[in-house]
Amino acid sequence: MTILEAIDTPIGSYAPDFELPGIDDQVHHLSRYLNKFRAVGVVSMCNHCPYVELYLDRLKNIQAEFIQSGFTIIGLNASEATGDARLSLANLKAFSQRHNLNFPYLWDPTQDVTRSFGARKTPMAFLIDGNGIVRYKGQIDDRPHNPLAVGEDYLRNAIASLFKDEEIRQPETPIVGTSLIWRD
Repeated sequence: MTILEAIDTPIGSYAPDFELPGIDDQVHHLSRYLNKFRAVGVVSMCNHCPYVELYLDRLKNIQAEFIQSGFTIIGLNASEATGDARLSLANLKAFSQRHNLNFPYLWDPTQDVTRSFGARKTPMAFLIDGNGIVRYKGQIDDRPHNPLAVGEDYLRNAIASLFKDEEIRQPETPIVGTSLIWRD
C-alpha cells in the first residue's frame, strides 16, 4: 500500500470540478451536474468494499427520496486499477447492473479527483450545494451494520437541511469504511 498525501477539501470551500468517464460511456463534469441540480452528493465507492455493499440500498433510497427535489448522488470509484480502461469501466458497469444503481457511477483512473476531495475511505460522502460549495462530508449514517436501528442519518439530514436553507447541524462526521489504497 502506498501512502500519499490527500488534499483535503474543507467544509465551506469549492469542490474540485472533474471530467471523468462514467459507466454510460459519457464524460461527466461536476459543473454540469451543478447546473442541473440544487445539490450533488459525491460518494467514494469501491466494487469490493464490504461497507459499500452495506450502504448501497441506503444510497439508492436517498437518491430516490431526493431526486425530485433536485438532488443526485454520483458514485466515484478510484479503485478499479487494471491498467485497461475498458476492463475497469466494464467492472463498474457490471457492479452497477448487479446492484441496480439508480445514480451515475464514475471512474477516477488517476485518483486525482478522489484525492482532491480528501476521500480516505469507502464509502465517504460529500454534499455539494448548487454553488459548488462542500456543505457536508463524512458518513452516510451512524449504523453501517444495522440499517434498521435508530440512529443519525447524517447525509439525509444534511440534504434536508440544505433544501430548507437551514444550517447543517453536523457538517462533518468521522468516517467508517475501508481505507483507500493509493497508486504511485
